[in-house]
Amino acid sequence: NHTETPMTKTNMDLSELLAKQDGGDFLRAVAEAVLQLIMEADVEGLIGAGKHERSTDRATWRNGYRERALDTRLGTLNLKVPKLRQGSYFPGFLEPRKTSEKALVAVIQEAWIGGVSTRRVDELAQAMGLSGISKSTVSKLCKDIDERVNEFLERPLAGEWPYVWLDATYLKVRQGGRIVSVAAIIAVAANTDGRREIIGLGLGPSEAETFWMDFLRGLKARGLDGTKLVISDAHSGLRAAIERVFDATWQRCRVHWMRNALAHVSRGQHTVVAAAIRQAFDQPDRKQAGETWRRVADQLRPRWPKLAELMDESEHDVLAYMAFPRQHRTKLHSTNPIERLNKEVKRRADVVGIFPNEASIIRLIGAVLFEQNDEWQTASRYMQVEAFAQIDHEETDPILSITTQAA
Repeated sequence: NHTETPMTKTNMDLSELLAKQDGGDFLRAVAEAVLQLIMEADVEGLIGAGKHERSTDRATWRNGYRERALDTRLGTLNLKVPKLRQGSYFPGFLEPRKTSEKALVAVIQEAWIGGVSTRRVDELAQAMGLSGISKSTVSKLCKDIDERVNEFLERPLAGEWPYVWLDATYLKVRQGGRIVSVAAIIAVAANTDGRREIIGLGLGPSEAETFWMDFLRGLKARGLDGTKLVISDAHSGLRAAIERVFDATWQRCRVHWMRNALAHVSRGQHTVVAAAIRQAFDQPDRKQAGETWRRVADQLRPRWPKLAELMDESEHDVLAYMAFPRQHRTKLHSTNPIERLNKEVKRRADVVGIFPNEASIIRLIGAVLFEQNDEWQTASRYMQVEAFAQIDHEETDPILSITTQAA
């Protein structure tokens, strides 16, 4: 009957399909049917003609189907993706949605195909329908992601970047038959437009000063300029590298420092001691913060001499941020701006467990950073712009400025 509208045809197909299914799989069958109809409609648009229809607008012909499983919350849907004689058709909903998801798939495939498959990786690969995947497909996918990620990680940096945060996440990777731990260093910076960006990712042994030096020099070579404060944890080797590469003040992450400080105190006293130390952070400027800090150190000295000693030697590093504009201080005293980023990195890395090689770490972590950076660019400003003008006019304690040795 040629008067039949497409809509009634759709309903017919659906009801016929559902009639064949048992009740338990009802929802899954509906989902399969709906997606199948979407694909048929898409293909009709591409071809310019319906099934068996003669049309002068026809661009190509159908050429059978290829089976494709799609894992969803309703279970695995078995779809038949239409094939064309000329050109190709692939429905959008089967595309991995994000670069990082693609990268995760590529890493898992690489681990799996490279024969280093742990059971978990194997299960994941199966769940993603990768049982019959070819090496050439994997390398094509990897190449595509690597190009995008490397372009992002090596882009030139323009303008002034007064604040830089550095933090390391530890990941496990195979190296010549051994499993070793490497530090993935993430660098984030804020520019004078009040925007923050992820500006770099480096991999290496976290203790090695030469590794940090090379990483920081690489950032400068790409155009990182105007840096006044570098915020990081006290990794051995990192502080020395910061002093040699940047003409900037170093801020030791307050959160990490507090953890180290409280390790000298019994658990029951943590709250009291932390509250005492925080009095220094509540002061309006660097001068008063320093006075409070030294007073608190003396109060704690009789009972916790090691803690007081730590306070004596780290005052300038922990309070460095106090010499900067008040509007910016909450963002400057710790590496917390990167902590959330690190959590996201860890979450993806945990799925893989042990990376097959360093390239796969850059691929996956780089893809996560690439996406996060895009989100930041569309978000509201991270820092108040007007306050940047005050950076050099604040009272800066001369002891704070680290003398720069020749890099």
